[in-house]
Amino acid sequence: MPSTSTVDRPSNVSEALARGRLGVPSVIFFVLSAAAPLTVVAGVVTTGYGVIGVTGIPLAFLVVAAVLALFSVGYVAMSRRVENAGAFYAYISRGIGRPAGVGAAWVALIAYNALQVGLYGTIGVAAEPVLDRIFGGHPHWSIVALVAWALVGLLGLLRVDINGLVLAALLVAEIVVILVFDLGQLGNPADGQVSFAALSPDNLFVPGVGAVLVLAILGFVGFESAVVFSEESKDPKRTVPLATYLSVAIIAGLYALSSWTMTVAVGPDKIVAEAGEQSVGLIFNLAAAQLGDTAVTIGQVLFLTSVLAAMISFHNTTARYTFALGRERVLPAVFGQTSPRTGSPRAASLAQSVLGLLVILLYTVNGWDPVVQLFFWGGTTGGFGVLLLIATTSVAVIAYFVRHGGETLWRRAIAPGLATIALVVIIWLAVSNFADLLGVAPDSHLRWALPAVYPVAAALGVAWALLLRNNRPDTYARIGLGAASAAAAVRTAEQQAPTPAGAEVSR
Repeated sequence: MPSTSTVDRPSNVSEALARGRLGVPSVIFFVLSAAAPLTVVAGVVTTGYGVIGVTGIPLAFLVVAAVLALFSVGYVAMSRRVENAGAFYAYISRGIGRPAGVGAAWVALIAYNALQVGLYGTIGVAAEPVLDRIFGGHPHWSIVALVAWALVGLLGLLRVDINGLVLAALLVAEIVVILVFDLGQLGNPADGQVSFAALSPDNLFVPGVGAVLVLAILGFVGFESAVVFSEESKDPKRTVPLATYLSVAIIAGLYALSSWTMTVAVGPDKIVAEAGEQSVGLIFNLAAAQLGDTAVTIGQVLFLTSVLAAMISFHNTTARYTFALGRERVLPAVFGQTSPRTGSPRAASLAQSVLGLLVILLYTVNGWDPVVQLFFWGGTTGGFGVLLLIATTSVAVIAYFVRHGGETLWRRAIAPGLATIALVVIIWLAVSNFADLLGVAPDSHLRWALPAVYPVAAALGVAWALLLRNNRPDTYARIGLGAASAAAAVRTAEQQAPTPAGAEVSR
């Protein structure tokens, strides 16, 4: 009996996300929920006015939107050719090279985990006024965080379209209440007249403009995640571009409008002082005076659900990055498995939940400040990491089209080139103002230690990729291929398998 040789063919069923479950609206809900509109309007904008002291924040959102729109031109052009839940990781791998892609993957894992886990630090504070109103008191922040953790972890194991429905309900209500608050502020202008001073360039291009632009770009973090859900979209070539452009436009319009109407209601000459004194409470205090207690209660409830929705969205995004790396064996293969029943990235989602639990327990046991030391530092550092990834991806888009051709000159070179220049300037300003972003002293070691995490992670990722190239070339060949990586592994195995005696060799 002749000897035979078999090739261990990876199961595409266990390494594929559920196809065709998300349309344009669902993807937009994921993206906008990550952006957390009410959290940004109530927290980030008021903090920006009070801490930085620059009144040109509404215009800053529009400037940043223009930069991200330029970036999106090349980004979505590449999405039509590269379909991968790893997004930045895959694009940088295919554009600049596999070692750079793995380095970017390490950065992405740290950045998105910091953003997602950091939100557990603020959920307790967001829940306090709601629980106080209902029960006359509130538990320790960690109890609220653990309840939110359990809910997010459960949803992460369910079908992705179920998560989309939950986010849709929360997000629509959130945007409606923001617009109602905006109308109340416009209807009650300070000194009886509507002022457009906050939209003047003279109030943006002043000392501190760098910090304001960084603050604005952090408000957009999440817009890039439309590509992460490309494998689960009904029509990726249509869904991803529409969702990306619409998300940038909606976020810019909502944030610019809300931050401007705030200055109208308070007065552009008083907004800095009032925001510094009232902080997050400013928008709710304005609503109480203009719309009554009922509107405030609804706003406080939706502020809580805004944080929860952002947790759900970032959990799904982070789990899919981990899944993409596991599927291509850059991380252990177990992370590349999906649930046979729901199509969700089961192992990656569970790993994300375990990390969240460990962080909550660590901060609780040590008595660390969950708002400043977890939410604020984690969010700021995570947002900076995403900014680095966006800039690197912009370079990767140009490099990809130089090699592969296609697309118009505007899409493949001019738009991404302009975006790269603008993003590098913003990164330089971010590094220069990192102490201000963290709210620490200029000589604090955190001022350099937190941003330094990313170049160190990137270097380790590059080193790991080079090790894979030398020791596991089959794994190295799969990097950046996405769903096609399993087929690549089969081809490699077939090429390496011995040919049975008497068998015809076909090439």
